[in-house]
Amino acid sequence: MSKKTIPIRAYDKPAGGFGSLHGTAKALTSNGPYPALATLPRLNQPQGVDCPGCAYPDSPSSKSVDFCEQGAWAIAHEGSKARATPAYFAEHTLGALRGKENWELEAAGRLTAPMLYDAASDTYRETSWEQAFALASERLRALGPQRTVFYTSGRSSNEAAFPYQLFARAFGTNNLPDSSNYCHESSGQALTMSIGVGKSTVTREDFEHAEAIFSFGHNPASNHPRMLGDLREAKKRGCKIVIFNPMFERGLEEFADPQSPTELLSGHGTKLADAYFQVRVGGDLAAITGIAKAVLERDALDRAFIAEHTDGFDAFVAVMQQQSWADIEQASGLTRAQLNEAADYYIASNATISAWCMGLTQNEFAIETLQMLVNLTLLRGNVGKPGAGLMPVRGHSNVQGDRTVGITNKPKAEWLAGLERVFGFTPPAQPGLDAVGAIKGLIDGSVQGFVGLGGNFAVAGPDSPRVLEALGRTELTVHIATKLNRTHLYPGRLGLLLPCLGRTELDDQSGDAQFVSVEDTASVVHSSTGRNRPASDLLRSEPYIVSELARRTLPPLNIDWQGMGGNYDLTRKLIEQVAQGAVSGFENYNEKIRQQRGFRLPNTAGERIWKTATGKARFIAHALPAETIMSRARAQYGDRVLCLATIRAHRQYNTTVYRDPKGEVDRYRGVHGSRKVLFIGPDVLRRLGFSDGELVTVRAAAPDGIERKVEGIRLIEYALQGDDVIGYFPELTPLISPELVARGSNTPAFKQVPVLLEKA
Repeated sequence: MSKKTIPIRAYDKPAGGFGSLHGTAKALTSNGPYPALATLPRLNQPQGVDCPGCAYPDSPSSKSVDFCEQGAWAIAHEGSKARATPAYFAEHTLGALRGKENWELEAAGRLTAPMLYDAASDTYRETSWEQAFALASERLRALGPQRTVFYTSGRSSNEAAFPYQLFARAFGTNNLPDSSNYCHESSGQALTMSIGVGKSTVTREDFEHAEAIFSFGHNPASNHPRMLGDLREAKKRGCKIVIFNPMFERGLEEFADPQSPTELLSGHGTKLADAYFQVRVGGDLAAITGIAKAVLERDALDRAFIAEHTDGFDAFVAVMQQQSWADIEQASGLTRAQLNEAADYYIASNATISAWCMGLTQNEFAIETLQMLVNLTLLRGNVGKPGAGLMPVRGHSNVQGDRTVGITNKPKAEWLAGLERVFGFTPPAQPGLDAVGAIKGLIDGSVQGFVGLGGNFAVAGPDSPRVLEALGRTELTVHIATKLNRTHLYPGRLGLLLPCLGRTELDDQSGDAQFVSVEDTASVVHSSTGRNRPASDLLRSEPYIVSELARRTLPPLNIDWQGMGGNYDLTRKLIEQVAQGAVSGFENYNEKIRQQRGFRLPNTAGERIWKTATGKARFIAHALPAETIMSRARAQYGDRVLCLATIRAHRQYNTTVYRDPKGEVDRYRGVHGSRKVLFIGPDVLRRLGFSDGELVTVRAAAPDGIERKVEGIRLIEYALQGDDVIGYFPELTPLISPELVARGSNTPAFKQVPVLLEKA
C-alpha cells in the first residue's frame, strides 16, 4: 500500500512555539472571535474564569497569560455561535443523529431549551422547565433509590456537586459514580493507604525547587500543556527531567514557550528530557521496582527519614531482594543498565517530584504500581519537603473538588455524620455503584434511572455500544448539559435533556450575580466567575437545576434547596458546616474564597503527618505479578494477542474532539485526516503479516467471550515496544470489557486491552 495513503506527517518542531500560537488563533476564529477573546485575558487569573480544560494549578505569582492552546479551544467551543435549538432537533431524528461523527454532534452548538424525548417521532421536543422537573421527579420517586444512579462529570463546580450528592443521599442512595472512577481512582486509593491522603503533595511552587522530576505515563503537551512551562523553567535552572512513556512524545522531548520571543524567533525550544525510557505498556510496575532495587543495592537511602516516618521497610526490602533482574527487564522492556541510569538521576537528586497520569492508573496492577512509586519516593524522603513529592495530575477541572465535597460512591463515615448533623436525616452508609458498577447495572437491567450532571458517560467508558443500547432500555434518563453528545442520543422511556450555563457565562440569580468555586490538582480552592451573555435566556445554572430536581422529588426535609439553587454563599456555608470533622480547611469558606487566589486545603502528608492505619508512611511491598490480563488473554486466544493502550489526541478534551477544518487530528504525533489509526511496531507488523498503512479490523480478546470489534482502522508503523499497540480514545473504547479493571479501584484498564488484528 502506498505511503501516500498513510495520514502521518512527522512533526520535528518543538511542542508549543508557533504551532501553539497558530492553533490558538484557529481556535479563536473557528466560532468567531467573541466571546472567546473577551474571556481569555481572565482565564486562570485571580477571581477570573477557571479553565474547564484541565485541573493543572494556576500560577502562584502574577502571570498576565496563563492559558494554553487546549484551553483556548475549550473556551472557543463553549462560546460557539452555533445553537442546537428545538428546530434543530425537530429536523433530526435521534436515529439520524446517531449516524453523525462525535465532532458533528459537538458542532451542533449550545443547547438552548429543555427538551423531552418523543418516541413517536424519535425526536427531542421542547418542554417547559416546570414540566421537565415534574416529569423527572415523578419518575424518580417511582423508580426509587436503588435503581437510580447519579453520575457526575468532573467539570461541575463545588456549588453544584454538593447539592447533587446531598440529593442522592437524601433520596437514599450512594450510587454516585463519577469521572474519577474512570481516571485517578487508583491514585486516590493507593496514596491514601500509603501516606494517608489521596491527593497531590506537590504545589506549583515545588517545581521551582525540584532537582529532578520523574514523569510517568502522561503527555502534558496534549493533556495539560501549562505543565510544560514549569518543566521548561525547571530544566533551565538545572533540574533533571526523566521520562517513562511507551511512546516518544514531542512535548516531552522539546518545548518552545510561546511567550518567549527568543524561542519563537529561533524555531528552537528547550530540550526537556535528560533521559527518556520507553517502557512497555503496563511495564511501569517493573520499571519502578528496578529503580528501587538499584537504590537499595547502593544503600542510597535516607535512613533517618525511614526510621522516623515509615514502617514496613524490612518487609519491603525482603520482597525487593526476591525480584530478579531478568524478570524486571522482561516485564518493563528496559535493560538493567537503563534502570541503573534512572537510579543515578534519582540518587543524585535531593528533591524529586514524581508526576503521573492515566498511564499508571488504568491497568490491572495500578494500585500496586502507585504504591511501588510511593515506596521509591520514601526511600529518599521525597515527601514533605520543598521541591519533592507525589503528583497525580488530574484531568477534569474540578474532579478533585467534587470528591472533596462528597461525590463518591464510598463516602467516609465522618462526611455522612456531618450530613446528619447539619440536615437531620440519616444518609445511607452502604457503598453504592461506581462507574463500572453502573455500567453492569445498566446492561443487566437492575439500573433503570440515570441522572447525569455533565459528561458523556457511555462513550467515556468501556463497552460503549452495549452501554448506549442499555441506556435506551431504561425508564429514565436526565442529562444536564451544555452541548449534545452521543450518550444523549439513547434516552430512556422518559428522556430529558436540560441545558445549563457554561463556566464562562453570567450566572444571574434574580438580579444577584453568583460565582462558583473549584479545586485544582494542588488542592487550591479558588473562585470562577462567568461574565459572558448566556447562549439562551432559557439556560439555568447547574446548582439551580440540581436543587430544583431535589426539591420536587424529595419529601420536606430540613434542607433549603431553593436557597442553594440561588445563593451560593449559602451552599458554601453548608459545605463548611458538613466538613467539620471530615475535611479540614473549609473554615471561613466564604471569606477565604474571596481572596485573590483562593486558599489551599491542608495536605497532611505534605507536612509529614501520616493519617494511615499505622500513623506512619507505609512501605507496601509488591512482587511482580505472575499472571496478568495479557497472560490470561494469550492463554485463551493465542500468541497473536496484542496489548492495546488508548490515548487522547492533541486537539481533544476527554471525549470532545476539536475538529480542524484542514484535517489536523494530532499535531505532535503527525496524524492528519483520520482518528481511526493504530500505532504498531515494525517487528509486530512483520510477524503478523501486515503492512504499514493497511486497513484492519481490531477485535477484542475479551475474558467474557463477548464479541467486540472496531472496523476500518489503519495501521501506522511506529517505534513501540514488544506487542504494544496504541490507538485513540474514544474510538477504540468499544473494545474494552467491563471485566478489565484495576484490582481494588475498579478503574477500567484502558491501558491494557488484549486485542487481535484481522484483515479488513
